[in-house]
Amino acid sequence: MSISPAVVRRIMRELSEMEKNPPEGIRIQSNDEDMLDFVGLVEGPEGTPYAGGYFKVKFTFNDEFPAAPPKCRFATKIFHPNVGPTGEICVNTLKKDWKSTYGIAHILVTVKCLLIYPNPESALDEEAGKLLLEDYASYCSRAKLITSVHATPRVKPVEFNTPSNPQDDKESATKSTSNEASSSQPTASTSKATTSSSTSTPSIATSVSSPKVSSTISRKSASPGPQNALKSLSSDKEGLSVNPQKERHPSPSPLSTADANVGTGGKPIVVGLGMASTAGVGGVTGTKAVKRAATNSATSGAEKRKKALKRL
Repeated sequence: MSISPAVVRRIMRELSEMEKNPPEGIRIQSNDEDMLDFVGLVEGPEGTPYAGGYFKVKFTFNDEFPAAPPKCRFATKIFHPNVGPTGEICVNTLKKDWKSTYGIAHILVTVKCLLIYPNPESALDEEAGKLLLEDYASYCSRAKLITSVHATPRVKPVEFNTPSNPQDDKESATKSTSNEASSSQPTASTSKATTSSSTSTPSIATSVSSPKVSSTISRKSASPGPQNALKSLSSDKEGLSVNPQKERHPSPSPLSTADANVGTGGKPIVVGLGMASTAGVGGVTGTKAVKRAATNSATSGAEKRKKALKRL
């Protein structure tokens, strides 16, 4: 049956993509004489009675592909509920659930999943479906026997020597190497960070805003030690000796005698520096006080004489 060039190009593109990036456990066995006469190889999944076997799947395309699914069948004998006596496959992906976006790789992945999860409700092999429901041990032993006889080669197929998704493997290898490099780099970066923080950062923190440091400083200033107190006292004494204040003299009392007010020996009266209001007029107030005291003493002497005369 002839196929349109568009279908052929689509099939060739999918086969080329699968050869570059094959799915896990799935390969393509091509024919150099006829590119459309290829076979899909499905490796039996581990943990199933099909483990260790390699099953061939044949494809038959028509002009309706990819709008319609191709016909697929097992070329390798297998004991499975959803595989008929001639190898036809009963799965919804190849019937009502088909989409034009699906392709060869999707069909082979679906077949591999069917080996893991068989569906006895839509069984093409009634015996296999009955054993699966009633006696799973007998089903497994029968499937293993047929797999070892018809699907297990002496040598692993050459197509599986190529690793799955080599580009992904390379990317994972590069990621692992980069992770190793990054895991070794943080040690150096952390050491740098610690040195920088120990040199510059703490000084800034203590000088700008650090509640702990400020509290300690305030405590020290509030309650200095004995040595600091002695130093402060000595510094105060030194300050007094260096900048001595002038002696303060008591201001003359207006009620005292003239001799008491003039007890300074004719020297001018010195007003303390702290009394700024009287410093400017110290001399004037001093003389007034002396005159007032002299007049008071003269009047008091005259009164005493008058009293003495009256007594006589």
